[in-house]
Amino acid sequence: MQQGTLKDIGKLFLKLGLVAFGGPAAHIAMMRDEVVQKRNWMTDNHFLDLVGATNLIPGPNSTELAIHLGKERGGWKGLLIAGLCFILPAVFITLGFAYLYKNYGQLPEIQPFIYGIKPAIIAIILSAIYPLAKTSLKSNLLIVIGILALTASFLGANEILILFGFGFLALLLKYFQTNRNQMHTLLPLSIATVSNSKLFLIFLKIGSILYGSGYVLFAFLDAELVQTGLLPRQTLIDAIAVGQFTPGPVFSSVTFIGYQMNGGMGALVSTIGIFLPSFIFVAVLNPLVKKMRDSQLFAAFLDAVNVASVALIVAICFTMGKESVTDWKTTVIMLLSLTIAFGFRKINSVWVVLGGSLAGYLLTLL
Repeated sequence: MQQGTLKDIGKLFLKLGLVAFGGPAAHIAMMRDEVVQKRNWMTDNHFLDLVGATNLIPGPNSTELAIHLGKERGGWKGLLIAGLCFILPAVFITLGFAYLYKNYGQLPEIQPFIYGIKPAIIAIILSAIYPLAKTSLKSNLLIVIGILALTASFLGANEILILFGFGFLALLLKYFQTNRNQMHTLLPLSIATVSNSKLFLIFLKIGSILYGSGYVLFAFLDAELVQTGLLPRQTLIDAIAVGQFTPGPVFSSVTFIGYQMNGGMGALVSTIGIFLPSFIFVAVLNPLVKKMRDSQLFAAFLDAVNVASVALIVAICFTMGKESVTDWKTTVIMLLSLTIAFGFRKINSVWVVLGGSLAGYLLTLL
């Protein structure tokens, strides 16, 4: 039974690693579709708790969510299998592009295919976030927190301040409401490791402290590599392009960078360095999620974090819409994708992405 479960985990996250385009918000939407809707591995409430938990720690959110889901379904083996199966397809695809780039100096032309992917991904995110929003907005206080978090996000507030700020606000309100003093201290996490590779240490540090989207990752890479003279800025820009049009976690861009800097070994140590902290953080945090839910105070904190997480995803979706729905063609693709995503919920979101990609390619021929 356990072996069958682990095989199911591997197959699911290998598939997602091959087809999950569009960044963390889209990945989370696809994971919900697979584990909540199609496989009934957990409830929306439980899924939301794990989404909220991933937002509280550094690293790539969708990768950490995959690791959480693997742990919930298959224990420690499931944790490793889910994480590796989600990460490795992107790493190997990126490695292929890195090889072509280093040997031929350019990337293949893929813009016509990603033209229609982004509008389709927005539809997938909206179709997933709607039921999650209904689940998370369990009280008038949480509705107010959701509105305030969304407003703060649109005004440019830091997403970590939004998550922790509203989380602690709800915790304090619950404390004064119940007049109890049974809070337990959550110790900060730390990682100590030894390596002679400067490249490994750079990416280990980034993976250990980075909050936010892939764009924040590229700001870190610019500071650590470009401004120190270790990497040309054009290579970083090309790495960003690779991260955007390959499936799976955008953090696989560091595989591309590592290969340009030090060949295959550079790609290997960079990849391990950027993703290793995620496995450690999730391994430590996962057992605490249930304890937080069982505590009235931390349950209030987690509820508020979940609402704020939904608000942040909505804000990301709005930003993606402004950037990718720019003409009548992308508008048509998004409207068709929305109709399919909301009207035919049993259709796998993968087909929506592939359909958007094909429609984008065909429409660019007009």
